Amino acid sequence: MVDVMLRRARRKERVAREQMASAARRYADMGWPVCQGAHPPRGLPGARESGRACSCDRIGCPAPGAHPVSPTWQMQASADPAAVGRLWSATPAANVILVTGRVFDVLDIPVTVGLAALDLMERAGTQPGPVAASADDRALFFVATRGAPEMQDEWWSCHLDCVPDDMTQTAGLRWHCRDSYVLAPPSRHGAGLVAHWIREPSGRPLPDAVRMLEYLADASGETPR
Repeated sequence: MVDVMLRRARRKERVAREQMASAARRYADMGWPVCQGAHPPRGLPGARESGRACSCDRIGCPAPGAHPVSPTWQMQASADPAAVGRLWSATPAANVILVTGRVFDVLDIPVTVGLAALDLMERAGTQPGPVAASADDRALFFVATRGAPEMQDEWWSCHLDCVPDDMTQTAGLRWHCRDSYVLAPPSRHGAGLVAHWIREPSGRPLPDAVRMLEYLADASGETPR
């Protein structure tokens, strides 16, 4: 019985890794820059005994599985499917990180507010573009990037820069643009949750960020905290 359970667990893990590599290549095919992320330390020697929740070597990582592996992630991010395929062939368990501020920005809001905003958009006949549910109960709205506006007050970044502590400082809206990233489906969080798409990317042009913000603000006012 134990052997059967072990075989099933290994098969499930193998399928999960194959899905991760396939997703990374798909994003690269779409022209979306990706880099490798940390991951829940399944199968790492001593992981269970040490109580580690993340594959990184940081003790008590506050964002297990939800940050890039390397501090030079901005330089390593690639939209070359061949290069991305080689990365995940070498490290198949790695989560998938999508780098923002190049092809797209991401509006990041509590999932309850995000679902309410989607309902408002549906009633208004507005197309929201791709929307993901992150592994930490957030809704991620993918929007056209604003690039690098000349006026500093026209944009803001999470400035995560591979410092997971900063991810918990803002409870409401986060606008991921330059110097930021998001965890992409089907990546797994240290708590065992899996990111997934609410609305899959369709290849259509991404919506305007300011237009999406209007719906998110309206939904935020209507949704109980």
